[in-house]
Amino acid sequence: MTLSDTTTDTVSLTTATSVSAADLADSAAARADRLDAAGTAWGERIDARRDSAQLTYTVTGHGVGAVASTLRAGRHEFAVDEPAALAGDDLAASPVEVALGALISCQVVVYRLYAHALGIQVDDIDVTAEGDLDAARLFGKDESVRAGFGDVRLRVRLTGPESAERYEELRAAVDAHCPVLDLFQNPTPVTTRVEVAAG
Repeated sequence: MTLSDTTTDTVSLTTATSVSAADLADSAAARADRLDAAGTAWGERIDARRDSAQLTYTVTGHGVGAVASTLRAGRHEFAVDEPAALAGDDLAASPVEVALGALISCQVVVYRLYAHALGIQVDDIDVTAEGDLDAARLFGKDESVRAGFGDVRLRVRLTGPESAERYEELRAAVDAHCPVLDLFQNPTPVTTRVEVAAG
């Protein structure tokens, strides 16, 4: 099953410059309604047919410019590039920055989901991710180091009225259930097949 088979609603994201207390309460109530609806729907779907939880995500990409890519995920398009020091045109975030961004955005989703499920009030979430990468492997100068991040640090700043213990309970739940954090923490089998088309 692909994710597009399970979704019909569209969402518009806007950047808020100022939010009133009433807007915050409205958005929190709307978020709670959406979380309840999604949790109920997925719970019923999985209870009725366990294999319905198996999702396949597909993203396609095409090389453009020096080293950039244009990517399509469902109906969304975005670009990924490198800075000039890595032969790019610096038109978009780099692949490793996008990977950190995926980790941050997944953390936000799972913090919201489990805050709601555990009854822990979270008014706001800010996440910073830092990753250390040794470029010597990328450029073939040291095969003894990892090509990817050697260390990743997440700083999650939560705003809300709960105790430190409750937020620690939330962190533990998020750490146990965040799909992208799992990708960073555990080996994932990857199969690569190269197809050569006539030029």
